[in-house]
Amino acid sequence: MRGRQVFFETLLAHGVDRIFGNPGTTESPLLDSLLDYPQLKYIVHLHEGVAVGAANFYAQASGKTGFVNLHVAPGLGNGIGMIYSALKNNAPIVITAGQQDTRIRLRDPVLGHDLAAMAAPVTKWSVQVESADELGPILQRAFKVANEAPAGPVFVALPINVMEQETKVPAGKPAQVFTASRPDPAGIEAMSRLIIAAKSPTIVAGDDVARAGAGKTLEKLVERIGASVWFEGLRGRNSFPTDHPAYRGTLAFDAPGIAKQFADNDLVLLVGGPFFEEVWYGPGSPFSAGCKVLQIEAAPPRMAYNFAVDAGVIADVDASLEALWQATTGINGAAARAREDAFRAQKQADDAAQKARVEKAWSRTPTSMARVMAELKAASPNNVIVVDETITANLDLFKTFTFAGADDYYSGRGGGIGQGVAGALGVAVAEPGRPILCLSGDGSSMYSIQALWTAAHHDLPIVFVILANREYRVLKHNIDAYRARFDVPAFRRGSAESALSNKPYMHMDLSGPTLGFVDLAKGMGVAGTHVTEAEDIQRAVAAAFKSGKPHLIEIEIEGKR
Repeated sequence: MRGRQVFFETLLAHGVDRIFGNPGTTESPLLDSLLDYPQLKYIVHLHEGVAVGAANFYAQASGKTGFVNLHVAPGLGNGIGMIYSALKNNAPIVITAGQQDTRIRLRDPVLGHDLAAMAAPVTKWSVQVESADELGPILQRAFKVANEAPAGPVFVALPINVMEQETKVPAGKPAQVFTASRPDPAGIEAMSRLIIAAKSPTIVAGDDVARAGAGKTLEKLVERIGASVWFEGLRGRNSFPTDHPAYRGTLAFDAPGIAKQFADNDLVLLVGGPFFEEVWYGPGSPFSAGCKVLQIEAAPPRMAYNFAVDAGVIADVDASLEALWQATTGINGAAARAREDAFRAQKQADDAAQKARVEKAWSRTPTSMARVMAELKAASPNNVIVVDETITANLDLFKTFTFAGADDYYSGRGGGIGQGVAGALGVAVAEPGRPILCLSGDGSSMYSIQALWTAAHHDLPIVFVILANREYRVLKHNIDAYRARFDVPAFRRGSAESALSNKPYMHMDLSGPTLGFVDLAKGMGVAGTHVTEAEDIQRAVAAAFKSGKPHLIEIEIEGKR
């Protein structure tokens, strides 16, 4: 048996049915053998970063291991940013790349480099197969490591001559491992005692709640103990229904901001996440003095990593939440109900505030973000999946759309942009029966705009909405924050200090020339609609979904005010 046969048999044994890739010469053994393995569908991309981004979101949406094949050193380099994002998303993906023939390694061949060293900083494990005898065992280990909590990407370099070597070592097969560990009763007892004593508990629901299918269990625990629920500032999944009265929104990106949000809480339960991804340094702790901090994680690496905890449990997330629910029967029910009533009143006030915000911004030109989200919601099917990279329109998105289940929402983590348009491909492959709405800013989309061609090539009926404000708006907000935090004047040198905020934002405008997204889409086989008037948004979005084809809608929206 040749190495390439071991390769394919290992993929099939591990349940792989899609390969996300960009073809190249050193991948010839893989590409030429696809005819012999019709069970495997190759999703072809025009850029390696898009392939990795699609596999990242596919792994999250399908519950399977994403599998990617890239092309030697420059190709792997093109994918590094998206591999980093997959690491932050804890997406179980195995990434391979064709490598040059090892017999010319010392001659510095064209495109040659140490691929395993390149990938190592952004993967859980990075290795090169040195002989066909290693192929089955290494790939078997790659799938194992990728899926161990916290999950993440693994890289394997495949030299072209190794793929053609003969071997008697068979394909690697997955082990039947049952990893859902039960929580330590002593830990649950310690946690429940602190929760019962708390006067104002809150919970931060990380992505692992959705990944573990623990949303319903979290919901009943929240309702029993009268806790509020937050998401991290960046989240990849939906771990709690956003229309629930206890849902409070997303946390700030610095410790003082988070501390302000937790100011009234005497207990914080962190569940299944890195806690926290900050953008700015701020002094102090996110938790007030005397606040009890609890944590539940599926594996040790994250436990008490950034903060000391008063009680921590390492076990299956769903089982731990269930055990906590059972152990908190002694909670003061009247106090919990009073907190729940307060959450409900706050939710009604928040909804009224958003309605007023939309009404106030309704007639602005260009269209306000608040109105855009209202129009998109009105035009989208009830069972729509939102793939989100809105960034500065994120607040209006969360206050307008309702995400009930874990599979209603997908987004990127780590802060790298371009994930949305690429990731929508993977979600569409994983969820062929549901409508997909991909929301992206114009700047973000240009990092992976080649994804449109793949959507057309594989007939993926995604509605891509590009929110075109002709600027890197988030960078302008961050410049404002930088100036304030580091006491940098916000006025031009030589101008009157009374002239506030007149210092320009350098190189943050996407004009001269203006990007034409409908033309870009047409060039890649995707129909497009350019919307300049708010009253045309609903009609354009409804028609795009009805077409059953990939469609891009460019909506001109307001810039930074």
